Amino acid sequence: MTPPAPLRTEATEGRPGVLAEASPEGAEVCVSFALAPRPGSVAQARRLMRTQLDGWAVRDDDACDAAALVLSELVTNAVVHTASRRIICELCADSEKLRIAVRDEGCGSGMPRPVHRGADDEHGRGLLLVDAVSSAWGVHEAGPGIGRTVWAELRRTAPSVTTTAAAYA
Repeated sequence: MTPPAPLRTEATEGRPGVLAEASPEGAEVCVSFALAPRPGSVAQARRLMRTQLDGWAVRDDDACDAAALVLSELVTNAVVHTASRRIICELCADSEKLRIAVRDEGCGSGMPRPVHRGADDEHGRGLLLVDAVSSAWGVHEAGPGIGRTVWAELRRTAPSVTTTAAAYA
C-alpha cells in the first residue's frame, strides 16, 4: 500500500479542536485539527468529523459510521499508546473516498499492527476493526521521536446490499 501524502501543517500551531481548512488540491479537500491527548478527545474528534462530513455532503450513514469507527480507533490508540502532547487529525475527501489520518508524536513502543486477541480480552481489536472497514490503511513512521501517522481510506459511499449480494452469487 502506498501511504498518503504527509499531513498538512495547518493545525500544528492551532488551538486543540479547531478545524483548519486546507486549500483544495484538485478534487480532494482536506481539513485538520489538533487534539489534546486525553480520553475525551475521542468523542470530540467524532463530533468534528461529523460536522465536516455534513459540510462535504457525505450523506451515506454507513460510510459516516465506518469513518467514525476508524477515527475513534486511531485517536484512541494515539491517546492510550503514546506519550504525545498533541494529536493531529486530518480528514480528506474526494468524490470516491474518505481518508482519515492521525498523527502522534511517535513515543509509543513498537509499530501499530492488528493483533488477534482471545475472546475474553477486553482490548486490542481496534486495528482489526480498522482493517475490516477500510479499503486500505497503513502506518508512516517519520522517525524516532518525530512522529507517526496511521491512516485509513474508506469508500465515500458504502456498497449497496444488492451489489454486495450479487458479488457472492
